[in-house]
Amino acid sequence: MQYGGVFDPDNGKKRISELENITNSPDFWSDKSKAESIFLELNKLKEELTPWEDILKKIDEIYDLIELYEAEDDSENYQEEIEKTIQETFKEYDSLKVKTLLNGKYDKSDCFLTIHAGAGGTEACDWTQMLLRLYLRWCERHNYKTQILDQLDDEGGIRNVTVQVKGSYAFGYLKSETGVHRLVRISPFDSNARRHTTFSSVYISPVVDESINIDIKSDDYRLDTYRSGGAGGQHVNKTDSAVRITHFESGIVVQCQNERSQIMNREIAWKMLRSRLYQYYKAKKEKEHQAEAAEKRDISWGSQIRSYVFQPYTLVKDLRTGESVGNISAVMDGDIDNFIQSYLEWSQGGK
Repeated sequence: MQYGGVFDPDNGKKRISELENITNSPDFWSDKSKAESIFLELNKLKEELTPWEDILKKIDEIYDLIELYEAEDDSENYQEEIEKTIQETFKEYDSLKVKTLLNGKYDKSDCFLTIHAGAGGTEACDWTQMLLRLYLRWCERHNYKTQILDQLDDEGGIRNVTVQVKGSYAFGYLKSETGVHRLVRISPFDSNARRHTTFSSVYISPVVDESINIDIKSDDYRLDTYRSGGAGGQHVNKTDSAVRITHFESGIVVQCQNERSQIMNREIAWKMLRSRLYQYYKAKKEKEHQAEAAEKRDISWGSQIRSYVFQPYTLVKDLRTGESVGNISAVMDGDIDNFIQSYLEWSQGGK
């Protein structure tokens, strides 16, 4: 069984044993910071090892059930239990297999998710709001915490929104969503009930480690403060608490108005900018410019990664991997794991 670059159970067991021996040392707590770091690593390793051990236990259970099935005359009940256990085991294995594809430097990190409406006015803003709901529902399914950092509402929907997603592998999973998403449907805003094509862009960047040095000089950016236009009570709306930072070289603009304090909004905005710049400079250094292209390309025809067709038929298709689903209601309710897995396999040459 291949485990990829994320976790090898045998090496994991060996490392856990080494760390447990260290924790039993008499002078273990003499360096509190080091001790806490070791416990953190130990807990993470156990968290990753336990699901693989559970899979092996279920496989042993299947073998035991098969032996009982072969030995008993009345084996119908055992057959049902065997089939159920096999299905559960495959489902758990598929989930773990996806994690083996998450071997990037920041794949385990939290992330920022930004959605921008393309051309199309009310129709595009409504589509952005629908995409926001899709991703919030996906996060709920995976027990990720979300916080809306900035949101600009428009008539009929949302012009743009930025969400911080907190949880293990948030960036690794959601990085597949970066790109332009295309909607085809009969517009509820068109009195003639005509079919419309609408676009919104999604951009994902990791919450980078504070140790990563990203040099930002004072003349590289402009910082503006302004009055928040969103919800948040009288204090938020009556003071210049919102913060916007514009980085000149990259053209990246980040803003935050979620917190009551300008200081807190500024801190979050800087985290967002460092996250985006990390992606920008990484792409530039590798001469691929993928992150920059995903952010700056036109939100229109020819640049989409996925199409969502509501009429005249129902279909969601990823144009990179070819993965498609007919149950569009499930997709819009956050069921996008198959698209994520297909992308991860495709991006590593597995499809």
